[in-house]
Amino acid sequence: MNGQGQPLRAIAARVLQSIENGQSLSQCLPPALNDVADNERPQLQALCYGTCRWFHRLDAELQARLKKPLRKPDRMVHHLMLVALFQLRFSQQATYAVLNETVEACRTLDKPHLTGLVNGVLRAAEREGEPALPDDSARYSHPHWMLEKLRHNWPDDWQAILDANNAQAPMTLRVNALRFSRDDYLQHLADAGIEASATRFAPHGIQLASPAPVDRLPWFADGAVSVQDEAAQLSTTLMDLAPGQRVLDACAAPGGKTCAILESCGGLSEVVALDESADRLPRVQENLERLDLVATLKQADAADIEQWWDQQPFDRILLDVPCSATGVIRRHPDIKLLRRESDIVPLASIQLGLLEAMWQVLAPGGRLVYATCSVFPQENHRIIRRFLKQQSDAALIQPNVPWGRDMETGRQMLPAPESHDGFFYAVLEKPEP
Repeated sequence: MNGQGQPLRAIAARVLQSIENGQSLSQCLPPALNDVADNERPQLQALCYGTCRWFHRLDAELQARLKKPLRKPDRMVHHLMLVALFQLRFSQQATYAVLNETVEACRTLDKPHLTGLVNGVLRAAEREGEPALPDDSARYSHPHWMLEKLRHNWPDDWQAILDANNAQAPMTLRVNALRFSRDDYLQHLADAGIEASATRFAPHGIQLASPAPVDRLPWFADGAVSVQDEAAQLSTTLMDLAPGQRVLDACAAPGGKTCAILESCGGLSEVVALDESADRLPRVQENLERLDLVATLKQADAADIEQWWDQQPFDRILLDVPCSATGVIRRHPDIKLLRRESDIVPLASIQLGLLEAMWQVLAPGGRLVYATCSVFPQENHRIIRRFLKQQSDAALIQPNVPWGRDMETGRQMLPAPESHDGFFYAVLEKPEP
């Protein structure tokens, strides 16, 4: 029971209810964390993330144990039982505590008439163990449409992708090359008792053996390192940055790639960080200030160039487009609950539209790097293929890199357990006239 009198399981059930109503974990979890004591926050986060990660598997079991679905006004209790099932199946929590405290949480949710049902369902679940799983959607804990799309697009890899999505993502750092070499910072981590190793592909990346609070990382507050997945770090290695260039980071929030651009090349004439969300741009500024970096921030829809462009072309553009985020599900397991198959076609339209707009502001001789954190070809190499068909002055560059799958129009990284996220990159150049 936390200081506000609400059991953690009840708060977790409310978070899940908010996700079912369309909010993301990043929207609804922070206010919930603010309502509990500091020492309870890790447990609440683990309950919410874990239940989302295994939602489809837990939900299949719960539905099998209920004689009929709960009424809509009682839906919160459905989520409460999912949280309890998550603890029974995937945590070390004592069984008696899960059962007793979940029944108590049901009362605090003003559903005392359902305590008998909750008690009976959970006692049967504890006594009988996990039942046979009805299908692959439950077995791999993914929505059916997503599983089938992955099976179709990646016939040899779909199971590995699903397994990677269900694994805990590692904590990866990007060393600020303006401050430290990677080897020096690895030594500082070792001196602080933090086990870590160099990433395989990203030149400034470090992967921690286990996650650590950022305040334990040497000189984090002073801008020594940032938290960023290895696959995301690779964007700057494709940009061919050089002093004097004007650079645009389109769709920039929360600013990790903007900062990486500035760290990886001194003497750039200007870096413009553009994002449509006024709410997210302050986070970009916070990251810049912590790292002692300077960029020009603009709030606008990148596709509406008349709204924001000053007619000065950019030598380099990083276009990290809005996407299904199916390559980062292990970091954002609520994607399984929020994303719909019907989202993909509209996203593809937005992606192509952004690419067309960015091409207009790219200087002759300039380079554009197209990026997504998706594993769906519909958002990746098919977008580039469509663009190349209609844009006669676009030249495809094949990067000579040791990572990813060659998709003809770019490189596809699939999420790898204990390694990088899933990402797609394509490199385009506009020839000199």
